[in-house]
Amino acid sequence: MLIIKFILISLFFLNLGCSINPATGTPDIVLMSESSEIAMGKEMHEKLIKSMPIYQDKKLTEYVNSIGQKIVKNSHRTDIEYHFTIIDAPDINAFALPGGYIYINRGLLSYLHSEAQLAAVLAHEVGHVTARHVVRQDSARKGASVLSVLSIFTTGSAAIGDVTNLLGTAAVKGYGREMELEADGLGADYLLSSGYDPHAMVETIGVLKDQEKFARYRAKEEGKKTKSYHGVFATHPRNDIRLKEVISKAGSLQSSDNKNINEQVYREKTEGMIYGVNYSALLKKQPVEKNRYIHEKLGFSLLFPMDWKVKNTRKSIIIEPENKSAKIQLRVSKRLKGISPGKHLRNQTKVIILKRSEDFKQNGLVGHTGIIEGINGDNDQRVATIFQGGRAYTIISQVNNPDPKVDYDSLFLKSIHSFKPHRVQNTNKKSKVIHYVKANDQTKFSLLAKQLKIGLYGEQQLRLINGQYPRGEPLPGQWIKIIK
Repeated sequence: MLIIKFILISLFFLNLGCSINPATGTPDIVLMSESSEIAMGKEMHEKLIKSMPIYQDKKLTEYVNSIGQKIVKNSHRTDIEYHFTIIDAPDINAFALPGGYIYINRGLLSYLHSEAQLAAVLAHEVGHVTARHVVRQDSARKGASVLSVLSIFTTGSAAIGDVTNLLGTAAVKGYGREMELEADGLGADYLLSSGYDPHAMVETIGVLKDQEKFARYRAKEEGKKTKSYHGVFATHPRNDIRLKEVISKAGSLQSSDNKNINEQVYREKTEGMIYGVNYSALLKKQPVEKNRYIHEKLGFSLLFPMDWKVKNTRKSIIIEPENKSAKIQLRVSKRLKGISPGKHLRNQTKVIILKRSEDFKQNGLVGHTGIIEGINGDNDQRVATIFQGGRAYTIISQVNNPDPKVDYDSLFLKSIHSFKPHRVQNTNKKSKVIHYVKANDQTKFSLLAKQLKIGLYGEQQLRLINGQYPRGEPLPGQWIKIIK
């Protein structure tokens, strides 16, 4: 029996993929081939660009891509295709998906000051790709399942723990200290080989640490809890000795002649870039589904089956086909403190036991759904409760005269999971943009903030985007960013 167990365990490990990491040159035990990694990255990218806004600036996009491709040419994995995308979001972050898909938020570009700093961010993300960090982390996570599988052979147990989802939050929120340092070291090598000073990586971390410092200050002023930053370079302290050691191994440029050129080109490419919320993009009319019901006053919308009619009564919203063979009823009630969506749903339907009962999250909302089993020949009812703000929306779906060709439960679930907040956009708001001007001997950030009327914390924002936080002032003749 022990021999059989040993053979089974040996066969299991033989199925694990062992390859040489292209960046580190060390053996990796991974559960994914390179072709699978690229295919997965492509699928994830396609889903991402459908759900996240992409910044529509051809000039800037081509510029970011050109810098990224320059870094790629000096990396350890030049045999795969890389894609660089600007996410149209004011948040400060950059991240990489497997197979060569790299993203940088527009918000981060606002706070960088040179092409070298942009290259530092992209080189760090390229380092994650070349070292196959997503794949390695996925394999490490599945190691927990390896132990569970082995326990079957050694203990006879059939209980195997669920494998953690590959995506998780690692790609966007960081891979942990060691992998981040490894990406830094690789990125520093790629920077130097591409003609940039690796010290730009340290400068960029300084920019992000200023943001964290301001976030703490703002939270204190407003009496709120400080939100932790989990984006690019988040694992590094400001004076990171290990990071400096890693970067110093790459070497340094003998001359800084190209630094001024870097700053000038970066100014030219980012002139006029949107700062903060992109209202023009928000106001562009998205194609509205023909069968989406929108309640402007309550601020929600949901899809209903094609050709069904909506009737808004005093007590509820009723959606049904012309022949009244089925019905979706939506009721609104007050959300009670300390009551879960599942408990609220049972209270509303006066049913204790629900079949296929489960919690869910969608569009920033929480809910619960299940099925009320039909009795005395009645059909089952698909029901759900969704919390939005101080309101609870209860959806009760029922079939009166079923058509055998229709999968009613799938129809009802589609409506339930299409429920989302609806916000009326303010058409009077205009997007702010980055503009460059030269400072003179009278230029002070406090005076500029008042002249530009950029709102609360305007002075701090000007200092942040110019690398002068918390108390710096521009020198006469120095190029600075303003917000218009």
